Amino acid sequence: MTATATVPDRAAGTRTRRARGALRVPPVVWLFLIIPVAVEVFWVFWPAFNSFQLSLTRWQGVGAAEFIGLQNYVNLSTDPVFLTALRNNAIWVILFGGLSVIGGLTLAVLLNRPRRGVGIYRAAIYLPMVFSLAVTGLFWRVMYAPDGPITGFFEALRIEALATPWLASPDLALYGVLVAAVWRQVGYIMVLYLAGLKSCDPALEEAAAVDGANRWQRFWHVVMPQLAGVNTVVFAVTVIDSLRTFDIVWSMTRGGPYDSSQLLSTYMFQQGFTVVNLGYGSAIAVIIFLLAIIFIITYLARAARGEED
Repeated sequence: MTATATVPDRAAGTRTRRARGALRVPPVVWLFLIIPVAVEVFWVFWPAFNSFQLSLTRWQGVGAAEFIGLQNYVNLSTDPVFLTALRNNAIWVILFGGLSVIGGLTLAVLLNRPRRGVGIYRAAIYLPMVFSLAVTGLFWRVMYAPDGPITGFFEALRIEALATPWLASPDLALYGVLVAAVWRQVGYIMVLYLAGLKSCDPALEEAAAVDGANRWQRFWHVVMPQLAGVNTVVFAVTVIDSLRTFDIVWSMTRGGPYDSSQLLSTYMFQQGFTVVNLGYGSAIAVIIFLLAIIFIITYLARAARGEED
């Protein structure tokens, strides 16, 4: 009986010590915690909740909103422009994410070792991130102009299919914007991987070289496992950036021509602020939010399971 009775007593004692520890936290620490949480709730969670409520209504911004339940989501399932935007977003996530990660990782590996002028190369590659997406879009509009350098380049190579104003072609407009977005993003991904490579233990790679591993084997089996944390950050950033991409598409094509470069974000903006169909636009915003959450939670769960194994 004595041994059995001590178990609840110990549990109660542990809870008491934890409660006392929490009470011993200085008030200024609680203040620094409460203020950001309050700001986050006010500026992020409360508007997100209101957006979900608004997606269940029909509202043009004037008068009372009309509750229509899930009708906006039903309409989205048969909306050809929304389906085009959804397909384009899938292409964008795969190509934008894949090309940015592959390009950024390659550049990070090449520029990781100290050599003369390496800092200049790093700064030049990262420089596009300094400019806003709108400025980047305007710059690339000039590049894709009918008499611009890209058209002239393909004309010199006699590739007639590509020697055309890309942004005016329904088949090429999305990929033209994609090239501009990757050009800007690759420097940011490079910096993230450079930070990860600096934290890798060189002794492990040297030991693998002594054991006879070639350069590719050392990179894939020794370096990449040490970049697991960076990969998680890069994946989350890339998926979020892919789903919320707006500025560069809007400044270059506005979703055209004929909605061929429409993304979920641009279609949401058109419905919400051009057509002023705020309920329908909010439904698209909820879809974007759910897609981002599903992608990121799935990846994090797989990463955590891999660490446990």
